[in-house]
Amino acid sequence: MPPHYEAWHETVERYGLKLSEDQFYAMGGWPTLEVARHLVREQAGSADPHQIAREKEAAFERHLADIRPIEPVVAVVRQYRGKLPIAVATGAIRPMLDAILEQIGLAGWFDALVSSEEVAHHKPAPDIFLEAARRLGIAPNGCLVYEDSDPGIEAARRAGMQFVDVRTFFTPRRVTR
Repeated sequence: MPPHYEAWHETVERYGLKLSEDQFYAMGGWPTLEVARHLVREQAGSADPHQIAREKEAAFERHLADIRPIEPVVAVVRQYRGKLPIAVATGAIRPMLDAILEQIGLAGWFDALVSSEEVAHHKPAPDIFLEAARRLGIAPNGCLVYEDSDPGIEAARRAGMQFVDVRTFFTPRRVTR
């Protein structure tokens, strides 16, 4: 999450928009374009949200080397890889999802990948988790979601899935104090 926030901060600053780190975390799991639309709408900006989203993704690509895996979650993936069906369901766009998995050494480890542009509604709507369950061939109530944001946890609840709040054992470093 910190590299995402750093990319957001760099981008919105150029447009005279503000995004606090707390606000960023409150929108965790939202697709980039939805965050951009929200900021422009909320702050009466005149910038093009599509342009902001493109610039944010480009900035995030420059921060890819800073991404580190959440080791306790990776340990679960290692333990169950090939034994249970495992998916990633993310608010990221597919090119970023692929780049992140490559960066943390997990490319090719999952049975299904679902990115934000593949569903109609973003977190906290359950769409992304329901689509992951569908692709895995698992009933939603048979799924366990590892999530690091309030919107994601609400999406898991709405999908009828059990969840693990990753923040109970992992706190990302804060960019601002």
